[in-house]
Amino acid sequence: MFKEIKTKILNRLSNEIGIDLGTANTLVYVRGKGIVVNEPSVVAVNQKTGQVVAFGSSAKEMLGRTPAHISAIRPLVDGVISDFEVTEEMLSYFMKRATDFMPKKLLGPRVVVGVPSGVTNVEVRAVRDATKNAGAREVYIVEQPMAGAIGIRLPIHDPVGSMIIDIGGGTTDIAVISLGGIVRSKNLKIAGDKLNVDIISYIRNEFKILIGETTAEQVKMTVGAVVAKEPLETTIRGRDLITGLPREVVITDSDIREAIGQSVDIILESSKEVLETTPPEILSDIMRRGAYLVGGGALIKGLKELLAETLKLPITVAEDPLTAIARGAGIILEDLEHYRSVLIQNDDDISPNS
Repeated sequence: MFKEIKTKILNRLSNEIGIDLGTANTLVYVRGKGIVVNEPSVVAVNQKTGQVVAFGSSAKEMLGRTPAHISAIRPLVDGVISDFEVTEEMLSYFMKRATDFMPKKLLGPRVVVGVPSGVTNVEVRAVRDATKNAGAREVYIVEQPMAGAIGIRLPIHDPVGSMIIDIGGGTTDIAVISLGGIVRSKNLKIAGDKLNVDIISYIRNEFKILIGETTAEQVKMTVGAVVAKEPLETTIRGRDLITGLPREVVITDSDIREAIGQSVDIILESSKEVLETTPPEILSDIMRRGAYLVGGGALIKGLKELLAETLKLPITVAEDPLTAIARGAGIILEDLEHYRSVLIQNDDDISPNS
């Protein structure tokens, strides 16, 4: 009884924030306000002074355009923190941005953070420590496919199987969920960023032109299609590897299909592997209800149709797939006790003083 009263008092004295800590983008949800921050997970650092120059969109614009003493870096690689201090500063900045939309409170916020499925205890601790150091009072960790399922309102607590495929920037999470837990899952280091690398490599090999990551991303979104429908093409500019001079070429959808084909095949095969090991009762639920696509990769043209053909399942692209995980973190915040069983157990859960 005393613990419940204490919790209610503490909650009134602090704000509540949900964070989708993605390799490509970080989204911040504020309880009562919705998603207030949606920025690239990029930080620009002055190497001479060690000071951060820019965060988010401002830093992303600097990618590939900085002088020698400024580095535009991604502090998360494949969904995992690769630079702890920079991640901490980035989280602190985004959380401060979020507080502009909230009334001032005495205590630090209570935060739910989404991480890829299958992360190690060390990686979970790194996320928790970085978030606490950024000013959070309590930190709860949830696996991103579970948060995505909650965000698109799948019946995760019911005795019925749901399949979710989350294609983000650094990782692809494929998960089958039932009764508030992940029954089968697979985490791949193949997602949006890997497709960009594939495109850069293909254009370098086939056209002898060097392009940057930002250009590759734009080409993927403009003419990237994994199923041939209408012909698409765009003009790209880069450095000719033979002459060293600027050159432009026309790239078509078939070029991009060939560039990313191998990576897309791995995502398809991994989805089949998850289904092959799923218990038959749950499989029958999934056959009836289909699978759900979330994350930025859900927007790749033709992917829904290709998955449906390969898996022999109805495929649904979630409404606003980019924000599904952040929305799920927000729903968890609204009823933490109801969703406590889906969280990765952490110090806040087992501490006798919490």
